[in-house]
Amino acid sequence: MINLEKIGVHLPQGYLFSDISLQINKGDKIGLVGKNGAGKSTLLKLLAGVDKASEGKIHKPNDCSIGYLTQDIVIDTNQSVFEYLKTSNDLLTRLNNRIDKINHDLVERTDYESEGYLGLLDELNDLNLEFSINDGFQWEEKITTTLKGLGFQDAELEQSLNTFSGGWKMRAELAKILVNNPDVILLDEPTNHLDIISISWLENYLKMFEGAVITISHDRLFLDNVTKRTLEISKGKILDFAHSYTKYKELRAEELERLAGAKKQQDKDIKHTEELINKFRAKKNKAAFAQSLIKKLDKTERIEVDNDEVVGMKISFPLSVHPGKWVLQMDNMGKSYGDKLLFQHVNLTVGRGEKIALLGANGMGKSTLLKRIMNKIDGEGEVTYGHNVNITYFAQDQAEALKKDLTVYETVDAIAKDEIRKSLRSVLGAFLFRGEDVDKKVAVLSGGERTRLALCQLLLSPSNFLILDEPTNHLDIQSKEVLKSALQNYEGTFIVVSHDREFLDGLTNRIWDIEDKALKIHHFGVKDFLKRKMEQLLPASNKPVSLENKSSNSSADQQEDASENQLSYEEKKELKRMKNKYQNQVTRSEQRITELEKEIKQMDEVMLEIDFSNEAKASKALKEYEALKNELEQQMQLWEEGTEQLMLID
Repeated sequence: MINLEKIGVHLPQGYLFSDISLQINKGDKIGLVGKNGAGKSTLLKLLAGVDKASEGKIHKPNDCSIGYLTQDIVIDTNQSVFEYLKTSNDLLTRLNNRIDKINHDLVERTDYESEGYLGLLDELNDLNLEFSINDGFQWEEKITTTLKGLGFQDAELEQSLNTFSGGWKMRAELAKILVNNPDVILLDEPTNHLDIISISWLENYLKMFEGAVITISHDRLFLDNVTKRTLEISKGKILDFAHSYTKYKELRAEELERLAGAKKQQDKDIKHTEELINKFRAKKNKAAFAQSLIKKLDKTERIEVDNDEVVGMKISFPLSVHPGKWVLQMDNMGKSYGDKLLFQHVNLTVGRGEKIALLGANGMGKSTLLKRIMNKIDGEGEVTYGHNVNITYFAQDQAEALKKDLTVYETVDAIAKDEIRKSLRSVLGAFLFRGEDVDKKVAVLSGGERTRLALCQLLLSPSNFLILDEPTNHLDIQSKEVLKSALQNYEGTFIVVSHDREFLDGLTNRIWDIEDKALKIHHFGVKDFLKRKMEQLLPASNKPVSLENKSSNSSADQQEDASENQLSYEEKKELKRMKNKYQNQVTRSEQRITELEKEIKQMDEVMLEIDFSNEAKASKALKEYEALKNELEQQMQLWEEGTEQLMLID
């Protein structure tokens, strides 16, 4: 669908990337990854047509529509949220306006038998047909469903978009892209301003989306759930993996290990060659030999290894002193802003060592509750801290408290104590401050960089009770892993607000959920919490039928007769036969899928070089390519069917 031919982007300091050729096909779900500054957002801008490449070409069909969500979105309109989306489709708007105009004219006119009147009726019939074909009659319902899925409440749909924060404007822009159903969706950090419920909704939407999706994200679970292909920008080149993020990371780690070994051997060979050159270049009878070695060395393509310095790094939060058995008590807590009640009647005691995730949709009062706990705002009720409690609080605007005249290194050096001081540069590296970055003044850092520095500073501050409000914002996947590991090993108590499910999974032993103006406590994990929330959010007709329910519905009578798994010999025999059948089906499909993916990758290269002026050859290649893609889809369906049946049997 989209072909990139030898694309390069040249900046004053050199090439950002060069000689990039790849193909994006219909239905591709791609995760775009790479270190900060590698050029991920730049590549999306090239695909969206916002920027132009320094060299090379991007080939797109003329009718290819692209929806592009950028991080620095600017929306300035007094339109309501609903109206902003309703008027976003030019075709439907034009058809609707013309239909309204004709209906108005037909009411005013009385020449029912005239050619003009009959002509208007014919035109109205044609317009209604075109409006129906383009889903015009479902347009408003589609808008409402999408906005609600992304977290908007009914009462907010008619509010002016300019009354919302930047994060909510971003949601409205994302909704506009989704409802218009483009051929390609480009998303630059779409989960940054979404709450944990909206992220799950977006995942479900993108899984069912028939077009291509290319997304940049630091949310590992989002990438794993949505994408099936990963493109990594590394050292100015693009590496293409036919896998989602976690599998790609495994393969990439193996590749980096192999490259590291090859580089070690190459460095050894180069050193030996240089020694020979130095030994023989001054000798008259060996000068020609030395020159040949120099030429050989000049032609050697040096192996570069893009090492991940953060992997395996272990950092621990320093514990100050052990507190008493309970660290926090809330008595009849509540908070309102004018007529808007956020929560009330919160009566709760937090015990030493509790690990709490505070969840809920945006705007429900999560940050407000944390501020009440810290006594930073007034409200109903009382907050009492336990004996020897030492709180460290990370607010969303924590970066504003940093001293702007200090360098990055000086900021953390002023906090660090004991052994950790010896590895401050490694700690800063875990939060993306490397090399000369550590000598930058806080005043020149971007908002995201300041937030990361504030979190790094918090990591070095002794405490026994942490309160963290969205600490994972502006962190890459590796940095989040470092933070998660530190929290898992933390001996104190913490309350954390985060929309990153991978980060929260296995981290907490309590969930606080602000819902219906009350604080509800759950003792199950994040996955179960989200599953229940999505079941509430999705209409009954759209709810995915769980394997458990499917099993109980299809074999309820059988389960009654064979209680406690007391199956007859014939039943067990049939069960084993079915299990073998579907196991063989899954194995065969997996093998064929692997073969097809290799063949399709080879055909991708053929398609990039194909001469479309030779119609017969091009037509043959296209048919072969389409046949491979169709067979891959069939094998994927067989694999899914077999896997599902095996789960039901188990």
